[in-house]
Amino acid sequence: MIRRVALLALAALLLVATAGQAQAAGYRYWSFWDRDGDQWVYATQGPSTARPSDGDVQGFRFSVSEDSGDAAQPRGTADFTSICAKTPAEDGSKRVALVLDFGTAADAPSGETPPSPRTACARVSPDATTADTLATVADPLRYNTNALLCAIGDYPKSGCGEQVSDKQQPRNESAPPAEKTTENDDGGGPSVGLIAGAAAIAALAAAATWQARRRRNATR
Repeated sequence: MIRRVALLALAALLLVATAGQAQAAGYRYWSFWDRDGDQWVYATQGPSTARPSDGDVQGFRFSVSEDSGDAAQPRGTADFTSICAKTPAEDGSKRVALVLDFGTAADAPSGETPPSPRTACARVSPDATTADTLATVADPLRYNTNALLCAIGDYPKSGCGEQVSDKQQPRNESAPPAEKTTENDDGGGPSVGLIAGAAAIAALAAAATWQARRRRNATR
């Protein structure tokens, strides 16, 4: 009986471990944020449809995350007055402050080094979208066929919202994404670790059953 309990306990531990591995996957992509007062808010529109107003502050951050709930926010100065101090207002245009955070080395694709974070003040036409605004200060931009923003200032040079096997937590953040991509998602199927864990549990259960039957036969 004790051995059977031990086997079942081990099975439970394996299930917990493999479930944790299944949740570890994240995505490497550019996130898009709006500044609301003294905090960042995950944008509800994509850059190609959002139309900022004069005086707005918007941010972009490159990182690895599972979704908007655990995404890393842009770092650094996010004050419109400071960012646009040297860009005077002009009739017939609007000014938008942008915070561009290229992320950490831990989140960078293999072989690439992220540029230092920077800010920019864009003066654009009143009807310009965020994508239009970004293009004036951080060209070249790269998009995929679904209009997902893949690169700002040519970073990264390749890839677009790809899934990574081991989620990397943001490093040295002062606070904790554009729309999350699911193009490379595997359709929500079970991970290899979860399948392996299930197989291990099945084997342990079979072993426990065999032990119980053996004990009953020995007492007859």
